[in-house]
Amino acid sequence: MAHDISTGLHPTNLLANAASSYLRSAMRQPIQWNEWGEAAFQRAQRENKPILLDIGAVWCHWCHVMDRESYDSAEVANIINENFIAIKVDRDERPDVDSRYQSAVQAISGQGGWPLTAFLTPDGRPFFGGTYFPPDDHWGRPGFKRVLQGIATAFKEKHDEVLDSAESVMNALSHQELFAGRSSDVDPQTIENIIQAALKMFDPMYGGFGNAPKFPHSSAIDLAIDYAARTGNQEVRTMVSVTLQKMALGGIYDHLAGGFHRYSVDEKWIVPHFEKMSYDNSELLKNYVHAYQAFREPRFGAIAQDIIRWTDEWLSDRERGGFYASQDADHSMDDDGDYFTWTLDETRAVLSEDELRVAGEYYDIGEVGEMHHNHLKNVLHVNASIATIAQRANKSADQILDLLASAKKKMYAARLQRPTPYVDKTVYVSWNGMMISAYLQTAGALDLQQVRRFALKSLDRILAEAWDVQESKLAHVIAYSDENAPKRAVSGMLDDYAFLAVACLNAYEASSDLSYFRFAHNIVDAMIARFFDAAAGGFFDTEKDAGEQLGALISRRKPLQDSPTPAGNPMAAIACLRLHQYTNEERYRLCAEETLECFAGVADHFGIFAATYGIALRLLTSAHTQVVIMGEDEVADTLERVAQERFQLGKVVLQIGKAVGHNLPPALAETLPNLPGAGEGRSAAVICSGFACQPLIHDPEQLRKALEPRATP
Repeated sequence: MAHDISTGLHPTNLLANAASSYLRSAMRQPIQWNEWGEAAFQRAQRENKPILLDIGAVWCHWCHVMDRESYDSAEVANIINENFIAIKVDRDERPDVDSRYQSAVQAISGQGGWPLTAFLTPDGRPFFGGTYFPPDDHWGRPGFKRVLQGIATAFKEKHDEVLDSAESVMNALSHQELFAGRSSDVDPQTIENIIQAALKMFDPMYGGFGNAPKFPHSSAIDLAIDYAARTGNQEVRTMVSVTLQKMALGGIYDHLAGGFHRYSVDEKWIVPHFEKMSYDNSELLKNYVHAYQAFREPRFGAIAQDIIRWTDEWLSDRERGGFYASQDADHSMDDDGDYFTWTLDETRAVLSEDELRVAGEYYDIGEVGEMHHNHLKNVLHVNASIATIAQRANKSADQILDLLASAKKKMYAARLQRPTPYVDKTVYVSWNGMMISAYLQTAGALDLQQVRRFALKSLDRILAEAWDVQESKLAHVIAYSDENAPKRAVSGMLDDYAFLAVACLNAYEASSDLSYFRFAHNIVDAMIARFFDAAAGGFFDTEKDAGEQLGALISRRKPLQDSPTPAGNPMAAIACLRLHQYTNEERYRLCAEETLECFAGVADHFGIFAATYGIALRLLTSAHTQVVIMGEDEVADTLERVAQERFQLGKVVLQIGKAVGHNLPPALAETLPNLPGAGEGRSAAVICSGFACQPLIHDPEQLRKALEPRATP
């Protein structure tokens, strides 16, 4: 039902029928919003009106700002409803739509992001766009009302020019990410080139890469951790350690609840964009636990456990299993991180004098804070060491730590009484695959059995609800935040298949339950059948024979660039390579190799944004290592702990119990039972590499020495 501005009432528009939280939040706006779909495009063509496309997310601060300033305005609504067909898209629900129009708007305006505001021909071809527009001319940006009126006029009076522009954009979009004619032989030197690109961008003062705004770049960090551990390169190790340490000390880290915000607006990691994403925290969790394993620095292990503490509390369905999508930055449109920040008076109200003195100095809480909208608000970040505070206060370090722990507990309890930013409880398959893998890797490295159990419980739910056994097909979403909302069947995309297949292999290694291996096998087979380009190599992000070809979806896309989640093509290659390790079926290795060859001619140009490609290349060009633990006693447990101590890309640890002839995938089933001593019942470890296994190892210290990293070029 469209909004009748003259009545002053606010009935719902068509988004009342949506499932996504972001779309449903706009159901009472006066705009005649449509969901992305055939009906909206048919109406645009029937009425010969341009399309206004808004792409955003429920966690997006500037999306909320534009909603309040423009889309809630009756004046703006009149312009839009008269001249445009308005379509609203949730970028989390439809990353395929978002990725194409992001590329298009970047080509048009030189920038992308959310909210994405694009203007399309009635058949969905983009001809103009931008991101946030203020309602009136401001900050050097044209006002949204002026933009709307100008576009409407241009579409009517300069129609041929609009169509020519749309055609030009679509041609650029069609060629942008297919990398036609750019394939070549893979070159391990690409890994070195990515590392060198990271070193050139590294900020030695504050950590991270480049200037403000700063994003974590988790895939680049993981590749660098492996590189430093493998080569002994101290410069790369310093780059990783400084970056992880500075992020954990900064305001991008939530010092009360745990977990990381999405990115920092300043080079010092102090003032973040306050939304907290599942995918950022899953990949940072891997970074910190891998750095703990590689460098044996306990502080990194502690941060990993704190990320899990926050995820358990805020982004986990503890009853059914599964991980939610995100926590918003704000609790209302008038807020800008107020839930997470503190005035000195707010801090004083909940702490004792001694606690205030310690917390105020440690977290730099003063009369003047860092927030531009409210200068009294402080972002908690570490500003002084415990030793320095102890010396100034004439107390012991333990006394300071006790006071700080008490202050944090009281501040968090007080924060929980504030209006809480919205948690989007949508369960996305791809992001769950990422978090399940992160949980399982952390559980193995830190011996956290409850973490392992919840990860497996979550995977069981995803497989039960997302995997269609009859069709061999995955869904993208298994549950929406509003359980009473109408359901939407969104087909799985490449990321869903790749991330979930890897999670299944991690689950097999964590449990020795062969059913997880079989799921991985089936998912990878389906991924190849549905997405792989057998003619040119590489994977499309959507199914080759997808029925929906609306708008820019007609352009094929093979994602290479991490943005910010690991890119689909290298992740698909990783899934294939991981499966090849267990099956020795050459078709999986060839599929991965052809995928990496597809991008070999351009990967170097992407620098750290091709880091996941670098990880896949590392797996392809180096022998994999499988450490198989046989036995179920204390010795076996000790052997497993030793095997988990060091991080190395391509190394997996699998405890199979006493039944050496069972619970094994094909490649190991052909080898392990035939090893001398394998059936004797004595606990042992076996190191297998390149489909050949070494003699049994019974002594944990001997295993530790056998797994010690040896410097390689």
